[in-house]
Amino acid sequence: MVPLAEAARSGTRTWSRADRTRYANDPRVLVAVTAKSNRSKGDSDPAKWLPGKDKCGYLARWVETKHRYQMTVDQTEHDAIASRLRRC
Repeated sequence: MVPLAEAARSGTRTWSRADRTRYANDPRVLVAVTAKSNRSKGDSDPAKWLPGKDKCGYLARWVETKHRYQMTVDQTEHDAIASRLRRC
């Protein structure tokens, strides 16, 4: 859900190796996608990338993941999420 590089930018750099491994293998944050979709998304946040389908569901899971793992959200990311969620 939240790519590892984005997670690192969002405050997880201070996590222990065990915490990072736990996050990387948490089935609640893993999403099966095609290689093409994964390359398209890269490590982008919702300000830069949204899926073609179920944008509202994707954003809800993104916010829930960031909250559960106490990750930060930058202003651009926040504004993009808030704007899109108002239309959901």
